[in-house]
Amino acid sequence: MATLLEQLRQMTKVVADTGEFESIVKYKPQDSTTNPSLIMAAAKMPAYGALIDSVIADAKAELGKDADKKRIVEMAFSHLAVAFGKKILEIVPGRVSTEIDARLSYDTDATVKQAREIIALYEKDGFTRERILIKIASTWEGIQAAETLEKEGIHCNMTLLFGMHQAIACAEAKVTLISPFVGRILDWYKKDTGKDYKGAEDPGVRSVTAIYNYYKKFEYKTVVMGASFRNMGEITELAGCDLLTISPKLLEELDSTEGDLPRKLDAAVAKASKVDRIEMNKEIFARMHAEDRMANEKLKEGIEGFSAALVDLEKLLAEKV
Repeated sequence: MATLLEQLRQMTKVVADTGEFESIVKYKPQDSTTNPSLIMAAAKMPAYGALIDSVIADAKAELGKDADKKRIVEMAFSHLAVAFGKKILEIVPGRVSTEIDARLSYDTDATVKQAREIIALYEKDGFTRERILIKIASTWEGIQAAETLEKEGIHCNMTLLFGMHQAIACAEAKVTLISPFVGRILDWYKKDTGKDYKGAEDPGVRSVTAIYNYYKKFEYKTVVMGASFRNMGEITELAGCDLLTISPKLLEELDSTEGDLPRKLDAAVAKASKVDRIEMNKEIFARMHAEDRMANEKLKEGIEGFSAALVDLEKLLAEKV
């Protein structure tokens, strides 16, 4: 009998949620995605020392021998995520997601500017923008930035997405892809209610299922990539989702488990469902976000967490300069 991973690949595009090249080689995903925390974890490993040294050396060479340490760190920092992305693109046949500085999450213009700079760094070395997804936090400001970028042919992956209002705003902005965070939604509900959740009752699973059905019902082109899984059950309950980005640990568990894996999400079934369309604008977004305590708290927490990882990464680079 086929493994769960083999069966999952028949109905869902599998993406590796890691910055570790060895795991990407091992599980052969179509695409790969990283975030500041994953890059920070990889950057601490001796195996990636040469890559970091190379980025710092390039920054020194570009800025000149008289450049101060702070400026060198700034340039090395801005190039590091792209350096990881380039290595990943040499392994995967599809796309890599590279994240905007989380500290810019509420600044539309700065987000657009940095996204253009990231794309330019990739294109300078011959990687086309069709293979890059720019990861942006799903704030209202971030979604407006993504709408601008998509019109320029710069494709976006909207991250830190927890609520239907965020998902609808992203679809209306015609972004390429969203990454609703299944496990972080579960974490919040377990802490808030004291309950444990299994299978289809998992709040994260229910959220992604609702978003998927809404998108297919109204024929949005934006695709759904479930992310941030806590257990294998969350993944199997979303079999059939457009994409799922999965950590090496859970990829290994899926690859070593045999059994029947039924499709849970189906575009044709969603199309036939009864779902009311929700109008979306800045005021409605703000109201829905304020009313959704979970989405409000988890978005804030996620931005703060990614920002902290970036600060740590800057310190690591400063130590190596």
